[in-house]
Amino acid sequence: MIKVLGLALYGPLAASTRYRLCQYVPGLSCIGIDLQIRYLLGDDYLRARFSGDTLPILTMLNDGMARLRDLWFQNDYDVVMLHCELIPLMPGWLERALIRKPFIYDFDDAFYLKYRRGRMRWASPIIGGKFDTVIAAAASVTAGNYLLADYARVHNKNTLYLPTVVDTARYVPEPDMRSGQVFTVGWIGSPSTAPYLSELVETLSVLGQEGPVQFIVIGGKAPVIPNVAVIEHCWDESTELELINSFDVGVMPLPDNEWARGKCAFKLIQYMACGVPVIGSPIGANVEVINGRCGFMASTAQEWIKRLRSMRDKPGKRAALGAAGRKRVMQYFSLNKNLPALATAIIKAAGNG
Repeated sequence: MIKVLGLALYGPLAASTRYRLCQYVPGLSCIGIDLQIRYLLGDDYLRARFSGDTLPILTMLNDGMARLRDLWFQNDYDVVMLHCELIPLMPGWLERALIRKPFIYDFDDAFYLKYRRGRMRWASPIIGGKFDTVIAAAASVTAGNYLLADYARVHNKNTLYLPTVVDTARYVPEPDMRSGQVFTVGWIGSPSTAPYLSELVETLSVLGQEGPVQFIVIGGKAPVIPNVAVIEHCWDESTELELINSFDVGVMPLPDNEWARGKCAFKLIQYMACGVPVIGSPIGANVEVINGRCGFMASTAQEWIKRLRSMRDKPGKRAALGAAGRKRVMQYFSLNKNLPALATAIIKAAGNG
């Protein structure tokens, strides 16, 4: 049995932790790989951050001590799998020194921008190149889209494209959940990506003038959209599939910037796995996931209106696009398809040890 210490930045409330690490545990166990996951910033931290409450400082300090204990006992494992970051604001050379076992570095976002752009850019002179150092030292790197993989490959030739995927035994189409009475557009995400929905306000408002439209938003704050019934739902694992299956079309708008280009199009994969046709901005991994058989790209408000009208007015076409999307996920973006690739990376890293 190969023992792997999974060191995640966030708890399982974070989708990246659930889908990049947690969902692989049972399958890896069946082939002799024991992946044990530890979290630095747990779900209490995430709930406080998403709701704007005071951060649980005492809990965070305890979690930090637990991370140091995990590092102390890392010799009990054959491989370390580091997801995103070991400890925020820690220099890359120190992170590398603290990980004494062969390790896989896994990321599904443009983390290398964290200390170069945005609110943390003040740290750029000191740790702007942190992730380059960590990537270069890894036994291998697993990257969630081709842009991230290309970036990582500059620093580490042992880089594997490993998309963020779904368990297609759990994500199953339920077309009977779609009422057909009101055209339903849907989105799933988090508070951090909900601001991207502002790009759809004009588009959906125009459609709402033409007939009944409802917009279902899961996991984030929705904008006010004239002429549209906007329905917000908190994310809950027990209800997400039922809600996704109620969509007539799933959307993923993105701005054209460095952060957005690092996104892994996971929303689209979730929709498509449920047989829901998709529309997305032609940014980042969206262009890897969407093809003309399962959905459409849209850049401008007029393109979004045109694509949404087409979905609204042709239910037969929606069904055909949804079926093709499900088939595409089964072929390229399923857990069963990608688990062997992760297992191979772990086995090679263990061999290096």
